[in-house]
Parts: sequence; C-alpha cells; structure tokens
Amino acid sequence: MARNPLHLLGLWVLIIAIAVFALFPFYYAVITSFKSGSQIFRIDYLPVAFDWDNYINVMTQGSFARNLLNSVLVSAVTVAISLLLAVTAAYALARVRFRGRAVLLFTILSVSMFPQMAVLAGLFEMIRAMGLYNTPFALIFSYMIFTLPFTVWVLTTFMRDLPVELEEAAIVDGAKPWQIIFKVFMPLMWPALVTTGLLAFIAAWNEFLFALTFVSNDSQRTVPVAIALLSGASEQEIPWGPIMAASVIVTVPLIVLVLIFQRKIVAGLTAGAVKG
Repeated sequence: MARNPLHLLGLWVLIIAIAVFALFPFYYAVITSFKSGSQIFRIDYLPVAFDWDNYINVMTQGSFARNLLNSVLVSAVTVAISLLLAVTAAYALARVRFRGRAVLLFTILSVSMFPQMAVLAGLFEMIRAMGLYNTPFALIFSYMIFTLPFTVWVLTTFMRDLPVELEEAAIVDGAKPWQIIFKVFMPLMWPALVTTGLLAFIAAWNEFLFALTFVSNDSQRTVPVAIALLSGASEQEIPWGPIMAASVIVTVPLIVLVLIFQRKIVAGLTAGAVKG
C-alpha cells in the first residue's frame, strides 16, 4: 500500500521541527562559545568567527580542568558501584522467591521519588557524621540515592525476562549464584547494563544540588558547580563566552558516549518489547 505523499511530508516536517527544537540550544551555545567581547551580545545564527580563547581560558585558568576530572571520577565510581549492587539485587528480586519481594521492590523505587531538597538536611548530617564532607566520597554516597534505585528497578525487569532454563542448566552443572550472575546472566545483560549505566552516568554528571552542598573546596567541586560559579557581580560582567565554552566541554563527553554505545542503548531499550 503506497503512502500518502502529504502524510510523508508532514512526518518529515515534524521530525525536522523536533530536531531543530532539541538541537538549537546546543548549537547556539557552540557558536556563542567562539565569541568574545561585544560579539557575545550580537545575535548570529551562523558562525562568524572561531576564536578559541574562551576554551583556552576555561581549561588553563582556575580549577576547571580539575573539576572535570572530579566529575569523571565521581560519576564513573557511582555508576560502577550502582551497577554491581544492582545486578546482585536484581538477581535476588527477580529469581529468588521470598515474602515481601514486591513490597521491597516498590520501596526501592519509592526512594527515588523523593525530591533532593527533602533529603538534603538528613543526608548532610549523615555525611558530616561519617567524616565525608568536602570529599568525592560524599558525592558518590549521595548520588547513589537516585542511581541505585533506578538501576535496580530496570535490571530486575530485564532479568525477569531471561529464560529460566539457562539458570536451571547452570544449577545442574554445579554453578553457584555468583557464577550464574557473572558468567551466565552478565553476557546477556550487556545492553541493559550499558543503557542503565549511561543514564545513571548522565544523572550523576549533571547533578548540581548535592555537589553544591557537600563540597565547598574549589579543587573538589564537579563541573556543574564550577560552571555556575563562572559569574560576575552583574549581568554585564557575566562571562558568557567562557560559560558557553565550559558547557560545550561538559556536554561533548556525553555525546561521545552515546555515539559509542548507541547500538547497545537501542538494544537495551527494546529488549523484551517483542516476545515470541
């Protein structure tokens, strides 16, 4: 059956409109990052110059380069710990029958529903009591509040769809629970692990409130806070060029990760959608 040309045209118009709406802010940030002086306040929709001074100043002045490494370290460690705990928890919640399993799973999901501001005061007291204030461990500990429930929920749903015959065959061969998790299920769960891990990494990478509250030393800050502190006393003194350059530097690693793992992401998002 031939498609109506008007329907096809309308579909492409809609796709282009959504793409422009989604990509234009980042595109405008990129072209603004190459401006300096009074050029910042001139509206240009096409690049007029490529001045790299903003990027050089951001990376060489202050502690932004150190803040960038802090974000990489904190986000990577947070995701690694969350995935390790989530895989083991997902195995127990999806494969082991025990009373209260559904209530426990709902409780884990409910933890992520609380706004950050609601748990900020209590979490601050815990971090200070453990002596973690103003250290990367404070951010890793606090970020797991929202990364761990998400990864546990998604991986539990994914693990439920894995064939039970694989587990039964492994048990017959004498495999222990740890061997079943890491040697039988893990190779099949890579799409789900990549998808949940990347989404958790993005959430940790962009987190601002906890990073602002639990770290006060410039050398220990993460990039969202570092960018927020690149401001002057008035609107005329705000360094928009360096801010845009820093924003682009922070966004590019996420784009690269998505492009590298895009096939795994698609496979993880569509896993279990079709059964037969």
